[in-house]
Amino acid sequence: MLVLLPPSEGKARGGGGRPLDLAALSRPALTPVRERLVDALAQAARRDPEGLRVALGCTPGQAHEVAADAALRHSPTLPALQRYTGVLYDVLGYTSLSPAGRRRADGSLAVASALFGLLSPRDRVPAYRLSAGTSLPGVGPLAALWRPALAPELAGARGLVVDLRSAAYAALAPAPGAVRVRVLRDVDGQRTTVSHDNKWTKGRLARALCEAGARTPHDVAEAGRELCDAVEVDGLAVDLVLRGLARARGT
Repeated sequence: MLVLLPPSEGKARGGGGRPLDLAALSRPALTPVRERLVDALAQAARRDPEGLRVALGCTPGQAHEVAADAALRHSPTLPALQRYTGVLYDVLGYTSLSPAGRRRADGSLAVASALFGLLSPRDRVPAYRLSAGTSLPGVGPLAALWRPALAPELAGARGLVVDLRSAAYAALAPAPGAVRVRVLRDVDGQRTTVSHDNKWTKGRLARALCEAGARTPHDVAEAGRELCDAVEVDGLAVDLVLRGLARARGT
């Protein structure tokens, strides 16, 4: 099983590990693209920090994000599932998984990353800012660079693939034959995606998959059944449907 997670824009700062070692990351076939992007991002942050700030969509008060990019090669690192923060990663609760769930997580979870392609839970990375939709100075749109390297990596995945990526990260490369999960709120027949509910539900689904495993789309649907009001399965598409105007999550 491979579960593809979206990254989070928010990341923990600091760290206690040695600086970034791209050769030590999982999926070494992605190293050449990682090398190019890390160098391009760090150079852009040093040469034109204001231009990069605008390209990244950061506010003037987020200048520290650009500073983090400038220091990519020298900053301390953290394991990926400690670096990424926010609703999805909070409710996934990697550190509180059972021993069996942690082992399954280490072998099955992969974080989609605009900078690193895919990261396993224990891959150590620095704080950084780069989103999938960014046109990086000196590189351009990221999908054109990532697809030739990332598409074969995803196509070669064995067993069930569960794709929880957002549309921007799914656009970097397809995952053939993957189960695509959507979280939808239904209000009087009108269906929308709501950010908090989407992240909360996908985080809890990822946790359930780590604890119980899955081999088929039906298994994925069953894992999500307690997280929503209705589950709809159409081939490789699994929709988790929430009803009501203000369902509280995480309470």
